[in-house]
Amino acid sequence: QVQLVASGGGLVQAGGSLRLSCAASGRTFSRYAMGWFRQAPGRQREFVVASSRSGGSTSYANFVKGRFTISRDNAKNTVYLQMNSLKPEDTAVYYCAASSDADYSGSNYAKYDYWGQGTQVTVSS
Repeated sequence: QVQLVASGGGLVQAGGSLRLSCAASGRTFSRYAMGWFRQAPGRQREFVVASSRSGGSTSYANFVKGRFTISRDNAKNTVYLQMNSLKPEDTAVYYCAASSDADYSGSNYAKYDYWGQGTQVTVSS
């Protein structure tokens, strides 16, 4: 069992950067693969990026390739999403999620067992 708290969202101008954080409770963070998803008003939840528990396997959505980077610090029970070159279409609520399948790094939201509350990212034009 793990609880996740996402933070770091805010309002930025197009071309700017944000770093999102997802803090996990307990001492079992290293047992889980981690992912980020986002959902904009009127749209389906979409996959952004994921990382296996070791960080050795990652998967990025095409629309963020070269702009976003996932990283994790198991000692701090925290996963990060560095977002650069932000675009207005990146505006959404961003959710972090944990998968009990420690080796998973894919886009299937059903594989993720635990979800954070989400943090709002707004990119102005």
